[in-house]
Amino acid sequence: MFVSAFHYIYLSIYLSIAVCSLSIYLSQSVHYLSIYLFIYLSISFYSISIYLSIHINFSIYLCSYLYVYLSVYTYLSNFLCSYLSIYLSVHIYLSVYLHICSYLSMFISICLSIHVHIYVIICVHIYLSIYLSIYLSVHLFLSLFLSIYICVHIYLFITIYLSIYLSIYLSLSLSIYIYIYIHIYLPFFLFIYNFVSFFQNYESPPENLKCQISIHVF
Repeated sequence: MFVSAFHYIYLSIYLSIAVCSLSIYLSQSVHYLSIYLFIYLSISFYSISIYLSIHINFSIYLCSYLYVYLSVYTYLSNFLCSYLSIYLSVHIYLSVYLHICSYLSMFISICLSIHVHIYVIICVHIYLSIYLSIYLSVHLFLSLFLSIYICVHIYLFITIYLSIYLSIYLSLSLSIYIYIYIHIYLPFFLFIYNFVSFFQNYESPPENLKCQISIHVF
């Protein structure tokens, strides 16, 4: 009984020590695990915050770049549109100005007898119109000359190729005609020739007989 009581006391002490050790180990493990989780979560949160800040900064920089690019593109587009509008306006103005100048020269030429003091301006406009007419006439003459030159070359080209075609056609036609003529008339001529030669050979006496006849005659 005493031994069993001692065993019970020993087991209770051992179990209490084991439970205390296990509780101490578990408390330390929980403490270390909480520290590890705190460090891990802190690092993760810090990394995520850094990533998000980098991403947000990159997005901000990209938006700024796109804004600047689109602003520059819009400015250049507006500038180009303005330049084109100004260019077209100037061209329209110049065309209108040329028409007005032409009509004004006609009007000045009509009103020359009335407005003598603008004679110089009228002369200038007249000389300008004459110069433009001469310039246009020269260009027209050059274009006409070029068209005639091109037409002549085309005509020569067509004539050369047509002559070549006609020569080939005539040579082929002549060869075909000669071939047909030979095939039609050659047998006939050969027949006549053979017939005549046959009769000549048949009708002519031999040489000995001719000699005898000549001797008898003499």
